[in-house]
Amino acid sequence: MLWKKETQLDRIKNKLEGALSKDAALLVFGASSHKYKMNEKLTAKVLADWQEKHNITLPESYAQFLTMVGNGGAGPYYGMYSLEQATSYTDTNALTSKCVLHPRMAKEKWNHLAEPLISDEDISDLEYDAARDIVMGGMLCIGTQGCEYDMYLVVEGKHRGKIVYTSDFYPDRPFFFVYEDNFLDWYERWLDEIILDYDIGWFGSRMPGDENALIQVYQNAPDEEIKSKALEGMFKFKNISQRTIDFFKSVAEQSKNDRTTAIQLICKNSFDEGRGFIRELLHSERKEDLLNALQVMNWYGKPFDLTEFTKVIVQSLDRVHDVETLRHVGYVLESSGMITLKNFAPFLCHTDSDIQIAAIYATRKCNNKTENWETIEQMLMNSDKEVMKNTILFWGVVPHQELLPYYKAAWPEYKGNINFKEKFIGCLKELHLPADYFDKE
Repeated sequence: MLWKKETQLDRIKNKLEGALSKDAALLVFGASSHKYKMNEKLTAKVLADWQEKHNITLPESYAQFLTMVGNGGAGPYYGMYSLEQATSYTDTNALTSKCVLHPRMAKEKWNHLAEPLISDEDISDLEYDAARDIVMGGMLCIGTQGCEYDMYLVVEGKHRGKIVYTSDFYPDRPFFFVYEDNFLDWYERWLDEIILDYDIGWFGSRMPGDENALIQVYQNAPDEEIKSKALEGMFKFKNISQRTIDFFKSVAEQSKNDRTTAIQLICKNSFDEGRGFIRELLHSERKEDLLNALQVMNWYGKPFDLTEFTKVIVQSLDRVHDVETLRHVGYVLESSGMITLKNFAPFLCHTDSDIQIAAIYATRKCNNKTENWETIEQMLMNSDKEVMKNTILFWGVVPHQELLPYYKAAWPEYKGNINFKEKFIGCLKELHLPADYFDKE
């Protein structure tokens, strides 16, 4: 008997079974939609007829998948469209054009190309469609990631055969080309990462390779961008070796560009080994370091004792001057009992309403609001409607006689909303005032 060499298509068929066995509970993102099942294979005649009708020859890798594995079904995110579905989701006028997009497209070039779709509010439907066809030209929509995100296959042009992740059109955000050169390599990688139990929530967007491969890429990279991409690829691992953690430490100590990412990776995999780096970030003079420390603690530190850090954070509140940092202060301190209306008063009474709103949310569980009515009055005195709305939404209507004029002024805005109205009435009951108090002149 002649030995038959296993082909990539054979491997994919076997790995589909392996992926289902690994993810029998269908917990991988999108798996509950496709259940690792394939549609019936496309016949060679149907494929040939489609190609003749559309005057397109599909990339060989994708054509083999359709005719030898399945015409859609199991695949990354919500699975692969059948060829019929893919055609229906692709603009016919764009399909036969050459793809003008390319990997690592400069933001300036992208902005110029997509400018009519991003910023021209007066553009007509016909002009919009024509501009969109240029950007989306030469690509077939083969599946969706959900929301505004889709997966396209380049069918015409220099990068024919590559997969592109698309979204709505935004400045400085060119569409992303995955790392693999063809459909089957990309698809097989998806199966491999499921079987290896990687985190594939953002499958395809991170550099492929295991720990050792990515370390090698980092160490031999010709430029900083590739180094950063190699390091970011490490986020897909749920568990890593001590050797790799030590590698992250050396990066954090030696690389200015990748220090923040390396610290995140250390704390993701071994929070206790990252404590020294967090202390350094908290005591740094750079405001970016304070935010980075807070983010790391919020993302990876909640199961651990953060007391040594929360004390420093409270002592550093006067260094917080932006909404994002304040939000993360709230997230980290939330379970510590160290958020009070007194220490958050500068934020509650800030001139920036966005900072006020972030502070209102952070202090929503404080129990001593009535005793701090003077802070609340100062907050409401010069605030806008959004501040009042968020105060009621997250605090309720704090019952205090001195605050009634502010509630009375806001009453017409909210008395038609049953949920808000009940909060106003509850305040009046606590103060032993009639239910029509706010309606009186």
